[in-house]
Amino acid sequence: INYLEKIQLPTLPSLFGALLAGVDYVLMGAGIPRAIPGILESLVSWQEARMRITVTGATAEDDFFVSFDPKCFFRSPNLQSSRLPLKAPRFLAVISSVALAKTLARKSTGTGGVHGFVIEHHSAGGHNAPPRGPLKLNDRGQPIYSEKDHVNLTEIRAIGLPFWLAGSYGSPDMLASALAEGARGIQVGTPFAFCRESGFEESIKRKVIDMVRFDKVEVNTDCRASSSGFPFKILELDDSLSGEEEYSNRRRICDLGYLREAYKRDDCSVGFRCPGEPEPLYQIKNGEADNTSGRKCLCNALLASVGLPQVQVFGESQYIEMPLVTAGESIREIARFIEPGKSDYSARAVVDVILSSDRHEMSSDD
Repeated sequence: INYLEKIQLPTLPSLFGALLAGVDYVLMGAGIPRAIPGILESLVSWQEARMRITVTGATAEDDFFVSFDPKCFFRSPNLQSSRLPLKAPRFLAVISSVALAKTLARKSTGTGGVHGFVIEHHSAGGHNAPPRGPLKLNDRGQPIYSEKDHVNLTEIRAIGLPFWLAGSYGSPDMLASALAEGARGIQVGTPFAFCRESGFEESIKRKVIDMVRFDKVEVNTDCRASSSGFPFKILELDDSLSGEEEYSNRRRICDLGYLREAYKRDDCSVGFRCPGEPEPLYQIKNGEADNTSGRKCLCNALLASVGLPQVQVFGESQYIEMPLVTAGESIREIARFIEPGKSDYSARAVVDVILSSDRHEMSSDD
């Protein structure tokens, strides 16, 4: 299971749920997840876990945290007495810099600490790490990455922990390259996102595959779209929030709140705000008006992408939330997984092609 450190409030109960399900690996990126190994150890032992949360405006004297105690959650005497034995998963941090890898290797909590790293290149889909140094944009408004953003794998190897490479590694050649660099393997996202078994709406998958086959697909890195503040990959697609008209026609609302920011109110309590919510409401919560420009509601849009759009009712009118599709820069390469005469492909085809230099070695009954 893969988490964003930025989304903090549901982390503890979600981790415990994953443990109950027998999760083998827990991954987390978009932040500095050094507390997670210790939290996992507590939850595996059915002990209370605490996690400090990031609160904008907090001072050194403040101590804002969330807690979760499995013993209090399961109040049934039978469950409390049985204490189902839980397996301790391996924890991998998703990183984009050597400095963060070294910090996590030295300072992660728990007796076992971090067990390894997924090193993600900025060509990957979803959220990306911002470029190092002052932000510079190209003529299309996309962030410019440089050699400073390339992770030195010699230094990573010197840490002595296993690592996997991610971001445009979904091909036989890139897998071979990763293994040659000492990686245990690769993390692959985009090829699986558009396969037959994925949760994307079928109409979206068909559109994207057709765009790939006719070489009309385009992915942009948007620095403003995500309320998290991280750059976010967006695939340009008709009838989605990637279009300026569709974005302008959407009435702002923040009713899911997964990417909300915790902030310290004037009375020292904690409030929540989102730069994707209505601008006056955000400003009432001491948010800067400039921070709302270009923000898109990823929470609603990504749910719409998997066929769960909310219907917003504004007086006499209704608005069905539109999707937003994310993909890595290697999206064009998914054509390699499609058999001649077919219009889609399976997850098994992705695995078979990546593990074989000869795509004809795939089984015909995939």
